[in-house]
Amino acid sequence: MEKVTLRRFEAEDSPWLVERHQTLYTQDEGFDDTFGPLVAEILRDFCADHDPERERGWIAEENGQRLGSIFCVRLSDTTAKLRLFLLTPEARGKGIGKRLLTQCMQFARDAGYQDMTLWTHESHEAACALYAAFGWELADSKPVHSFGQDLIEQSWKTVL
Repeated sequence: MEKVTLRRFEAEDSPWLVERHQTLYTQDEGFDDTFGPLVAEILRDFCADHDPERERGWIAEENGQRLGSIFCVRLSDTTAKLRLFLLTPEARGKGIGKRLLTQCMQFARDAGYQDMTLWTHESHEAACALYAAFGWELADSKPVHSFGQDLIEQSWKTVL
């Protein structure tokens, strides 16, 4: 078995990312069919006009199989935003999430950002535990109704 590699996101990865987000969030969270189009819009925007010096996405792969993703995008001149952090079920618990998060945060530092932010839901316990272990702090939490579900939306931040 080959080692898991992290490579740059390519536009051709978009259909896979949309499908995996929609399928996994439907299975795991009960999200409705509005989630996939949101992911597709985020990816269209990224592909259309991202700055490769300050914004980047990564895909984790093993034996040609995609296992996960993470993106660093510009929120402001000093703040980066972590987006589309996803691990497939077969990738979970193998340290791949730690590698992706480390890669994304180091890129943000190297690109000159001073801090990072992200948006998630309280139900993503493993991801939230990982963020906390990496020094992220919960900045805001509020109940919302999104994607057909009652959720607790969270904003996290960290200084780089």
